[in-house]
Amino acid sequence: MKVKTILVSQPEPKEHSPYFDLSEKQKVKIDFRSFIHVEGISVKEVRAQKIDLKEFTAIILTSRNAVDHFFRIAEEMRFKVPDDLKYFCQSEAVAYYLQKYVVYRKRKIYVGLRTFPELGKLIKKHKTENFLLPSSDKLKDLIPETLDSLGVKWKRADLYKTVVSDLSDLEDVFYDVLVFFSPSGIDSLFQNFPNFKQNDTRIAVFGNSTVKAATDAGLKIDIQAPTPETPSMTMALDKYIKGENKK
Repeated sequence: MKVKTILVSQPEPKEHSPYFDLSEKQKVKIDFRSFIHVEGISVKEVRAQKIDLKEFTAIILTSRNAVDHFFRIAEEMRFKVPDDLKYFCQSEAVAYYLQKYVVYRKRKIYVGLRTFPELGKLIKKHKTENFLLPSSDKLKDLIPETLDSLGVKWKRADLYKTVVSDLSDLEDVFYDVLVFFSPSGIDSLFQNFPNFKQNDTRIAVFGNSTVKAATDAGLKIDIQAPTPETPSMTMALDKYIKGENKK
């Protein structure tokens, strides 16, 4: 069956995106919709975790959400973030986003290449620091495992949580392809539509954990990324659409 419509379970990109190029190139309609969203955890809940911000000399930031919610909680707790706090950012994108809150050149900022183990190499060089890890309620095992293996002093603080979005307005809307990037997206699909039947809908998934979630939910996976041949989701979609739309 030809592909004419795609729903990507993420917010619509604010800047130019490969999805826009794909839509134009393959003449397909691509819509975007967040299947999940992030909500901040209250100060009361944070205090219940016995978090005292003044104890920490360094902070580990793995995402923009971690940046936003650390500074939100600091403000709500009336905690003045010290100028000498050290920031360990998982990627350049996270470090760049930090400029929303601090004067970049006046802070001690350490930037990893992209993955958490790569950031771990930088953290290992600062073993005397007391690290805070702002986190969501869902944290990949790799992160605490890496920190424990480094033998550094650290504490996790759940500052935000992943929540299923209301998709009830999509109940009678059908797409040829649904695109997922996390197990939470799969969970959202079935929480919103418990009686969902895949039928002729093609399922595209990114990452091994999403593959497992989709398979466990009884979905048939038609498009998968990353692979050596298609390292991005847009490349995987492009290849699939070429094959299907030629038939």
